[in-house]
Amino acid sequence: MTTQPIRLFIADDHALFREGMRALLAATTDIVCVGEAATGEDALHQIEESLPSVVLMDINMPGINGIEATRRILRTLPEMGIIMVTMLEDDASIFAAMRAGARGYVLKGANHHELLQAIRAVAEGQVLFGPAIATRITQFFAHTAAGHSEETLSELTQREHEILDLIARHHTNPEIAQQLGIGEKTIRNHVSNIFNKLQVTSRAQAIDKARRAGLGNGGFQ
Repeated sequence: MTTQPIRLFIADDHALFREGMRALLAATTDIVCVGEAATGEDALHQIEESLPSVVLMDINMPGINGIEATRRILRTLPEMGIIMVTMLEDDASIFAAMRAGARGYVLKGANHHELLQAIRAVAEGQVLFGPAIATRITQFFAHTAAGHSEETLSELTQREHEILDLIARHHTNPEIAQQLGIGEKTIRNHVSNIFNKLQVTSRAQAIDKARRAGLGNGGFQ
């Protein structure tokens, strides 16, 4: 019986990365590229038409970023296997990708074997994070379990939790808006809600509570 090749879509705004992936796939027999896009919007349209089995998704793309694109894709195509391939390895980006539904997270500096392994694993329904990312996840939960879980932040929504994590890493509102792909006014509204729920009146107080809850481990950027 002949096994059908894995249908791969590449969403990345760096032409060199896309060219490198095409060259890598040319040397394989079980993975075929069915499309590529340089923006989140273009990726959304093409993926609905090409219906790949696996998507390589960059986080930072013009317009709709990779996190938001992942959420939108999985709302209509929940079985799609999406792997984040990015230079970002901070905790906020990793956990935002996980919450969005990504089944893999591989750094762009990973070797070819690691990348192909992730594609094949996700195509089979597995969840696979690269070794460097797996180590960060383990450290994050170990840090939280070591006495930083007294603040559960249970009243916060998922989006507010993401924003508080970025605040705890000293990102400004414009930087948060750019990273999450939403407007600054929306960010300001979220920050106001976060302050109310945490019963704080300043960013410094919010950061203190966030860090005691184990957020902000990515440090300064």
